Amino acid sequence: MLLTPCPRTRPRPSRLRMPTLRRRRTAALLASAVSVCLVAAAAPAEPLGVGDRLYPYLGNPGYDVASYDLSLTYPGTNDRPLQAVTTIDAWTTADLERLNLDFAHGTVRSVEVDGRPAGFTSAGEDLVVTPEHPLAERSRTRITVRHTSDPVYREDQQGGWVRTSDGLAMANQADAAHLVFPCNDHPSDKAMFTFRITAPNGYTAVANGLPAGAERVGRDTTWTYRTQHPMATELAQVSIGRSAVVHRAGPHGLPLRDVVPAADRTALEPWLAKTPDQIAWMESKVGRYPFETYGVLMAQASTGFELETQTLSLFEKHLFTEPAYPRWYIESIMVHELSHQWFGNSVTPRSWSDVWLNEGHATWYEALYAEETADRPLADRMKAAYGASDRWREAGGPPARPKPPAPGQKIGIFRPNIYDGAALVLYALRQEIGTPAFERLQRIWVQEHRDTTATTSDFVRLAAAVSGRDLRGFFQAWLYGETTPPMPGHPDWKPQPPTRTAPPRARR
Repeated sequence: MLLTPCPRTRPRPSRLRMPTLRRRRTAALLASAVSVCLVAAAAPAEPLGVGDRLYPYLGNPGYDVASYDLSLTYPGTNDRPLQAVTTIDAWTTADLERLNLDFAHGTVRSVEVDGRPAGFTSAGEDLVVTPEHPLAERSRTRITVRHTSDPVYREDQQGGWVRTSDGLAMANQADAAHLVFPCNDHPSDKAMFTFRITAPNGYTAVANGLPAGAERVGRDTTWTYRTQHPMATELAQVSIGRSAVVHRAGPHGLPLRDVVPAADRTALEPWLAKTPDQIAWMESKVGRYPFETYGVLMAQASTGFELETQTLSLFEKHLFTEPAYPRWYIESIMVHELSHQWFGNSVTPRSWSDVWLNEGHATWYEALYAEETADRPLADRMKAAYGASDRWREAGGPPARPKPPAPGQKIGIFRPNIYDGAALVLYALRQEIGTPAFERLQRIWVQEHRDTTATTSDFVRLAAAVSGRDLRGFFQAWLYGETTPPMPGHPDWKPQPPTRTAPPRARR
């Protein structure tokens, strides 16, 4: 990262006509610039975090982001940096002499705070900004960063831009949004987003939310999208490519749009046509779809996973064209990412230790859909998961206390213990409190916490309220125990020795 620690402060033109006052103002501004540099020198910049147990330097204290405005200019090739401007509107939650943003890949050209040049430097994976004047608690502030966004990474960097055969897409989970743009890169700080993507004519740009216009000027077109609901940074999505955008209506007129390579539109249409019925099925389980639009982005890239980016889930195109994958399996994976729109996107985990609430529920509905539409019994899958659960807990930790990722493997928390291991917890809960109470719990959970963040403790309290029972002992054993408790209603289920099977396809 190429940084300029203390940009020269340019005095603003004074409205006063007296030369002496104008000189005094210029001197004061220059003194302020020197002061900023001295503050930075007196207290060395350091990386900060919000205290996440799994990612201790992710996110930053002292402010709450209200909105991001992200402008990206694509050069027409995916091996060169994009020119970018990120504007962040935030409320301060403390008095700040400087503030940290997460940003670890790109060249920062300038930073402004409330329209005035600010000092900046790097510390770890943070961009440390020193405004001209300290920021008071409970004040609104605007940070503007002019920078590059580089789609080419070192081998040890995971996530961020995904280079496709014809452009780019994003995969920012769990902590890679700050490899793309400066941000407060933690799910506890959700915000509204505006995207402005400029690309050469012939490319199509799509992002989270609804389109807000496309303006063609000469050889380039600028596409604008805005979210209607707050979003975590790890769920941001921008697709740039020679793509077709396929529109249709979903339940109750919900606008759907899918993004596919233009040459494959006809071949992929049978899969795209399944989404309306899948949304209707999910709505029958947990209630109304929580966002303004939905669609699938089929990228011609090798990722090895699918990803629930908000309103526009990312899939490898290969998933839909590989004949070895059974149709029921592909459809269940589509439902997995769709269900995340409720569980993980609308109701977002406050910390990454709560990720089982995302993946456990998505795996639950993936398996339930396969049972109801493809005669794949849920109990069989859960019995197999029970047999492997002790091994998963030993390797990855209990579902609600996953082990930290290994060095250089930031996505290492995505292990079986938070997928089928966490779905097994939900199966045990249904066995414990009964199906009617369990189904009420699911609906109330997504209604009460819509557009917010929530914790495991919130889920435990709601389950107790809905069932009318004290479930603290149940959840303590199932969510935090080193070994798997007995399964209610299935005393015959036992841990099983390991067997060699092909690893499942990753779905995040």
